Amino acid sequence: MRLLLDENVPKPLHQALTAFIVNHEIVHLLDLPGWSGTRDESLYPLAAAEGFHVIVTNDGRQMQRQREVAAIAASGLHRIEYPHKHQGLAGMGLAIATVAAGLPGALAVLEEADGQRLITLRSIDPNPAARLGVIDPLVDPPKFWISSMG
Repeated sequence: MRLLLDENVPKPLHQALTAFIVNHEIVHLLDLPGWSGTRDESLYPLAAAEGFHVIVTNDGRQMQRQREVAAIAASGLHRIEYPHKHQGLAGMGLAIATVAAGLPGALAVLEEADGQRLITLRSIDPNPAARLGVIDPLVDPPKFWISSMG
């Protein structure tokens, strides 16, 4: 399958995906001469004409705009969205984790699909308390912990 990453997908995510998704061609829109700035209602038919099968986007509002929805439907392309708006290194990590964890399953679904599919990848919880387990061994020592205060 040929996947086109929309220009709102960070370039480091493209690099991460091409490192482990090897059976599919993954192209970033910014690497295609003249494609940058293409409006979504023009992007979908252009991508379909160029032989892409899937567009991956971070544009969560795209499906709320009538002309863009019409262009997506008419293109026949699959659409994979990973909605998140977190900034900085943590945001990049969340984007990579969300897409890396969800994309292989999404591609398996698309390979079996008998028509166009719209997929939303669910994000991991950005709350540090949900992602981190922190133990203070002085307060709650693990089993067999040797205390230096003994």
